Amino acid sequence: MIFCVEDDNAIRDLMIYALNSAGFQAAGFTDGTAFLDALKEERPELIMLDIMLPGDDGIALLKKIRSHAATADIPVIMATAKGTEYDKVLGLDLGADDYLAKPFGMMEMISRVKAVLRRTTLRDGGSMLQAGQIRMNTAEHTVYVCGSRLELTLKEYELLQLFLRHPGKVFTRDQLLEQVWDVAYSGETRTVDVHIGTLRTKLGRPGDLIKTVRGVGYRMEEQV
Repeated sequence: MIFCVEDDNAIRDLMIYALNSAGFQAAGFTDGTAFLDALKEERPELIMLDIMLPGDDGIALLKKIRSHAATADIPVIMATAKGTEYDKVLGLDLGADDYLAKPFGMMEMISRVKAVLRRTTLRDGGSMLQAGQIRMNTAEHTVYVCGSRLELTLKEYELLQLFLRHPGKVFTRDQLLEQVWDVAYSGETRTVDVHIGTLRTKLGRPGDLIKTVRGVGYRMEEQV
């Protein structure tokens, strides 16, 4: 799935049509709010992100994407009509994988999409994360436990990914709320405990690797 964030209806529809014709699945969004809501439910292979948007602009959205463990490695191609060197450099410095200056042709867009997906696949080396009998492929958004595929909710997946990326690190409940739920501490951390509990249950015996650190929070047991 490729997410296209573009407020111009004609351009967005053309992008989606071209991507679908090239064999990709694509979904379009007119602003950052709709895009971020969709990102909570589904992880795309790549994001096409316009800089000039109502509300949060593309630069602000890129910062949010790169600041969270669950979305930090999603490839992003920036698009803008401004075409200035400053916008290009700023986007790339903030972690964009490529850049398209409007107006651009659909064949060029498809070529850039394929090139970025090839590069990120090679760079990530399959994006495999592992602890004991738990294996996660972030490129495919899949989790296997003892060789069997496991179905997780989005938040369970994001929690597990955060733990797998930082084995041995202790996360407080407040930190988990901020990094996974994108909310500052509000006095209620029961949400974290409930999700940790369901995640452990689904993982079965390997779920014992997620340790409770009394009075602090949780950590993933570091494998030697």
